[in-house]
Parts: sequence; structure tokens; C-alpha cells
Amino acid sequence: MDRLSETEKGSALGILRKAITENTETLVDSFYGSFLAHPRTAEFLDHDIVQQRLRHSLAKWLVDLLNLDDIGTTEYRQRQVKIGEIHARINLPVYFVLEGASLLKVEIARIFSGYTDVDAQVRIAAVMMLDEIIDLAMRLMSAAYVTGTRRRAHADEGLRLFSIGQDLSSERERQRAGLMEWCQEILFSLATQSGVRTLEPLSLSPFGLWLRHRAGLLFQSSDVLQSIKQTMERIDRDILPAIERSGNTEQTERVKNIGQLQSAIDEIKFLLANLFEAAAELESGRDPLTQVLNRKFLPPILGREIALARRNKLALSVVLIDVDHFKQINDRYGHAAGHAVLRQVAEGLMNIARASDFVFRYGGEEFLIVLVETGLEEVLVAAERFRAYFESRTVMLPDDTSIRITISAGAATYEGHPDYEYLINAADEALLTAKRNGRNRVEAAVQR
Repeated sequence: MDRLSETEKGSALGILRKAITENTETLVDSFYGSFLAHPRTAEFLDHDIVQQRLRHSLAKWLVDLLNLDDIGTTEYRQRQVKIGEIHARINLPVYFVLEGASLLKVEIARIFSGYTDVDAQVRIAAVMMLDEIIDLAMRLMSAAYVTGTRRRAHADEGLRLFSIGQDLSSERERQRAGLMEWCQEILFSLATQSGVRTLEPLSLSPFGLWLRHRAGLLFQSSDVLQSIKQTMERIDRDILPAIERSGNTEQTERVKNIGQLQSAIDEIKFLLANLFEAAAELESGRDPLTQVLNRKFLPPILGREIALARRNKLALSVVLIDVDHFKQINDRYGHAAGHAVLRQVAEGLMNIARASDFVFRYGGEEFLIVLVETGLEEVLVAAERFRAYFESRTVMLPDDTSIRITISAGAATYEGHPDYEYLINAADEALLTAKRNGRNRVEAAVQR
């Protein structure tokens, strides 16, 4: 813009403002119309809240671009950086953003072409100014995007190393027991019930939930893991329905189908053993005080679960928990007592949470639980179970003093927004409401 005289800048800025302010809705419609027509981009923009917020944000961003005095300020740069960081969090490819910027340039230039009463030199100066302004914003966003993506990749790798570093022997036995428990329940149901009844799919059992959510972190894209999933799908899709159809009348067919079920279970057991044996022990990644998941693994885990929920139309919820009046405990009994409280809170949460869920140390006295395949009614029940657990128990301090504690909880359910921080912020708002309403209670996030 330094190449333009002050007079040219003023005239160019005037036509830019005219083009954008008079055509803001048209520009926004063109931008999102193009993106929604693209299958890859549409998955990020198919939620009403996303469209409403982003449409408003894009309109405001376009108008803000014309404040030339603001461009060199720290506040301006921070705004562009924040936008780039959001793009990285939701894993929106940077080339889509650059493509959108190019589209806006073309659309605004097309609008300029209709201003036949404006001097051609002024229109050219406006195009030059527009290019420089948008290009600067894109450079700032892209730099933040690269940094955010690199940080996310680092966290993903750390999560992979942590996941492999679990006590694999115990985990293998736990999941093998879960598989066998499901199989025994199915066989017991067949032996004690008469007539045709619906059998619980393996994919909905605790083992199935673990396989779908935890195993993917432990073993990534292992071929053996895919084979286990395919066998589970065959059990649910073919074998169980065949058993149900045979009823008690076609004994030969029924025995044959049950034999196929047992063979499939034996196959999963064999593959499961191979899967765990192939894993190596690497570094740990737990919070050193409480031994629950380190917060640094929250972005890759929650980001992955949101992608699974969106892709497979699954429910997903989080609960943010805060120990009530924790500062008073520290002030009265000392930090060692505070540490003891946090360790016992974490232990209680781990005892109550399902094997498929994720428990994080989120902050000082805050814990975040990610509950997979859990809707609003279910997460409120789970959060109330957490609350009641601590209300009914005492906590032992290092000097053998026993005290009572309570927790407040905020629950939020995934509504389709691709940014995981949106879900966490909703739970945080609900937690603040629980505190304002007297603590030792559960509040749900307001649906928007």
C-alpha cells in the first residue's frame, strides 16, 4: 500500500468500503455457497451454529479489514492468529482458507467492474489495496495454522507413545475377560430363554466400546485391529441375526450358528493376543500427581472423538468437575492434604468411569471426563453419579484426618460443532452455573 499516494489510498479505500458494505451478504453467500458444494469442506460447515457464527464472523472480518489504522497493531495480528488457530483445531485444511480468500478477491473485483462511474486508476488501486490487505491476513493465519498443526501433531505422537505405554498385560486380560463375559451372557440367554429374542450386539458391549474408542489410540491403524473389527461386524451383522431367526425350533441350524459364534470369538481372542504382543512399552504420559490422563492429550483425543461422532452419527459428551472450596482445604490443612484430596478424587472418577471413557486432569482442582457414545440424559445421570459418590464418602488426609468434600459438575453434549474447545467451553459455562447455584450440584449446558 506504500506504493499508493494518500489521495489514491483514500479513493481506493472509499470504493472498497462501498463494495463490501453494500454487498456483505452477497459476498458471504458466495463464499459459503462455494464451500458447502465441496464434500470435504461441507463436513466442517454443516452445523447451524457454525454457519450462523461464521457468517457473522466473516462479515465482521471483511469490514474490519478496511480499518487501515488497525492493520499494524498487535490486536489486529492477534485476531488473525486466533482465526488460524481455530482452523488448526478443527483440522480445516489451510488450502481451503486460501481458496476462500482468493474467491473473495475475485468477487469483490467483479463488483468493482460494475462501478463504471469510478476512474479506472482508482479501481486498480482498490484491487491492489485489497490484495495486500487479504494477503497479509492470510500470512498471519497460515503461520498460526502451521504452528497449531505442528503442536497438534506433536500431541498426537505423544498420545500414541503414552497409549502404548499402558500396562498392556492388565489391559489385555481385562478386555479378554470383557469379551468372554459378553459371550457367556449370550450363551446363557440362549440356554434359558425360549422363543426369538434380540441379542445384544458385540459392538454395544463394553468390549465393543473399548475396541472402537481406546484400541484405535493404542494400536493406530494396525491390520490386526482392522481384522478384529471386521470379525465383530460379521458377528453383529450375520451370526447373531441368524441365531435369532433359527429360534428354538430349528435345532440343527441353531447349533451350527452357535458354533460359528464360538469360532468367531476364538478368532477375536487369538487376534487380540497378537495385537497386544506386538505392542512395545514406551514412555508414560499420566499426570504425575493423580495418574489420570495428562491435559496435553486432550486435543488429539477429543478431536478424534468428535471426528468419530460426526462421521458415525454418535453421541458424545463431556463433564467438567471442580472440587468445591478446594482453596479452603489447602489453606486449612496444607498442600499435602490438597494433593491427597486430588489423588482420591481422581481415583474415584477412574473407578466410576467406564473403560471406554477418558479422565483428564484439566486444571488445578478440575477434572474433565470424556464420555463416548453418551447423550444428554445419560451424561446427566453419569455426572450425578460422580457427584453423589463424593458426597457419600470421606477423604483421608496424610495425618489420618477424615474430611468430607463435594464436587460441582457441568455437562455438555456434542451438537455438531467441529471445534473441541466449543464443547469444553459449554461444559465450563455449565460448571460456573453449578457454582453460582450453590455448588455440590450438576448443571447441563444450555442448548443453542
